[in-house]
Amino acid sequence: MSKARLNIFIEPDHARRLRRLAAMKGETQSAIVAAALSSFLSPDGADRREAAIIARLDRLSNQFDRLERDQTILIETLALFVRYTLSVSAPLPEAHQQAARAQGRIRFNQFIEQLGRHLQRGNSLVRQVHQEIMPDETGFFGLDDDDVAESGEPAAEASS
Repeated sequence: MSKARLNIFIEPDHARRLRRLAAMKGETQSAIVAAALSSFLSPDGADRREAAIIARLDRLSNQFDRLERDQTILIETLALFVRYTLSVSAPLPEAHQQAARAQGRIRFNQFIEQLGRHLQRGNSLVRQVHQEIMPDETGFFGLDDDDVAESGEPAAEASS
């Protein structure tokens, strides 16, 4: 079968990448361009691209749903904590407020240091609490085996 000859112009970066790929694969540049063009022009090429885009959008949608759920849990947790704290904390007399503020700064700094250490270790207090409450239920966080393999984190951590 005879082949048609084309003279084309491509970006210098594309030419470099094509040369590297051809050298790495042990193929000619013409063979790689022909395969790419064949894939692009094939009737099912558009369907494959569309399927890949749909799969990616589905993954993004699932990740967004998990983020939204986690954010809702976070907001509710904070709201309950604030409500509880405000309902059980009695106002301090004026004479004790300066000492209470100093103690509050010390406690807050300790909290920030502990949070930093906790995040550096990659721990999750929510996972630890969930593991204590429901040790057999690993799907709470919406992670399936593929997500765990990608992130390198187990579905539910044991307490550290």
